[in-house]
Amino acid sequence: MMNILIAAFLIGVVAGLRAISAPAAVSWATRLGLLSLGGTWLGWLGYQWTPWIFTVAALGEIINDKLPNTPSRKVPPQFITRVLTGALSGAAIGTAHAATVAGALLGAGGAVVGTLGGAEFRGRLVRAIGGKDLPIALLEDCITVGSAILIVRFLL
Repeated sequence: MMNILIAAFLIGVVAGLRAISAPAAVSWATRLGLLSLGGTWLGWLGYQWTPWIFTVAALGEIINDKLPNTPSRKVPPQFITRVLTGALSGAAIGTAHAATVAGALLGAGGAVVGTLGGAEFRGRLVRAIGGKDLPIALLEDCITVGSAILIVRFLL
């Protein structure tokens, strides 16, 4: 059970880094049978087109992140979205193991950590390399996607 709670928190951290990557990963895990949500309120995450829709949205978010006018992840609309997608993703992991509320709370908490910690980490790395954001943004994308895959593949 501890692995499930850790996975719920960590998928929330992923949501804090990139809001849509977490539900995309959970949706793929559900579709591929790694996460059993059939017959639950979150069963729609495993529908045929759901992972593809989330994947396209996640790719759009990754591209949008590189645009100069993209607002900070810490402004209320972006922050709230990350907390909500973290809660949803954590709830999905929790629901598959009879721990919906704990999963949602840990996912939301992880999203707060991921949002604030990710912004701080990225800012420090950008300053450390002389103000070039793109390489660090791409590194963050790799960390986000890689972490999401590892979480749903090895912790569920």
